[in-house]
Amino acid sequence: MQQVNVPGSLTAEDRERMAQVGIDLAMTSRCGSYLQLNQEVAHATCSESGIEVMSIADALEHYDWLKDHYWKVVAKDKDEVTKYVAAQKNPRGYVIIGRKGSKNILPVQACLFLGREQIQHVHNIIIAEENAELHIVSGCASGKHVGKGGAHYGISEFYVGKNAKISFTMIHTWGEEIEVYPRSAAAVEENGTFLSNYVCMQPVKKVQMYPTATLSGERSVARFSSVVIASPGSLLDLGSRAILAARGTSAELVTRAITRGGTIISRGEIQGNVDGTRGHLECRGLILKDGLIHAIPEIHGSVVGTELSHEAAVGKIAQEEIEYLMARGLSEEEATATIHRRIRVLTRRGGTNSGRNGPGWWSTRSRPGGCGTRGCWPPCGRSPAICLSPMRSGLPRTRTVPSPSGVARPSPSPTLWP
Repeated sequence: MQQVNVPGSLTAEDRERMAQVGIDLAMTSRCGSYLQLNQEVAHATCSESGIEVMSIADALEHYDWLKDHYWKVVAKDKDEVTKYVAAQKNPRGYVIIGRKGSKNILPVQACLFLGREQIQHVHNIIIAEENAELHIVSGCASGKHVGKGGAHYGISEFYVGKNAKISFTMIHTWGEEIEVYPRSAAAVEENGTFLSNYVCMQPVKKVQMYPTATLSGERSVARFSSVVIASPGSLLDLGSRAILAARGTSAELVTRAITRGGTIISRGEIQGNVDGTRGHLECRGLILKDGLIHAIPEIHGSVVGTELSHEAAVGKIAQEEIEYLMARGLSEEEATATIHRRIRVLTRRGGTNSGRNGPGWWSTRSRPGGCGTRGCWPPCGRSPAICLSPMRSGLPRTRTVPSPSGVARPSPSPTLWP
């Protein structure tokens, strides 16, 4: 695998910050890579058959049909950010295309690095054609020395074809004076799956985004998962929206938020416009130092046959939960760290595509006697912060426990939660 062509201007510290957002410059665990420094494209390649990675300028030049996907699901005049990016004569950003039936085991990585005080603008297009599967890690970062005046304006358009899947994980490590404005939208066709994961745990001045997935194909699925920490002086105005526009579609919007003195506004909206649709919206927040977590969940059901739910919880760690873990051999510091880590871990969807809307599609809403954590079986009866089910916790267990499918599974070895 060819290594990423890294300019000599990058310092060791810059490389370390890239590594923090999941960028593997040696390409040992990636099948393709795109690297943009400020407004210069440094690298764009992919070794996986059927998958293309290129700059958006090259893609628009080579493929006339791409214009049908350019500013289609994100409108040029949506707001000042989109107007600014649309006005640029030389577009920057990447295009990733998964051709029909292609699949990558190792993910494609895309790095957008800001090394000086300027507005970095990008327009990205990601396409998974019929029966294709794309896994992408997007790492966005800035140099530690970049201060006031640095900003990132990012447009991303996703197109998930019939029976296709896109898994997109975006990790941010910006500076304390950087403002970030992603604008994203996805169109999902029949039996398609769109998974969007967002992680931001480092100080940043402001992040504002509200991605939207429109599920226009029957039995299509969207899931948005976010794990964020707001430091003092940070404003994280985040959210996601799912529009259930076809029968059998389902969506889940899950946020884990921690404030250490900053402000988090967690928005979410699910629209159930067609019979036979399901959606769940959830935000759980932890206040470690005086700050603000403001959850704004919205569900809109316009037909009889849609099932939508939402829940939100904000607070501190209960002393009884710390004492409960200490009684099982953990120190107070270990108990507190365990709960922190548990809150930050997002549960994963299990089951196959065929079972997403059936028994295998486990809701995160609380079940009688349970904590509401996916995979909590048998119900532990505790709070979501310290799920004590043998299938989820790392507390010592020696017995074999049943799974929801009825298949016996051995309990995990003693360890802290991942």
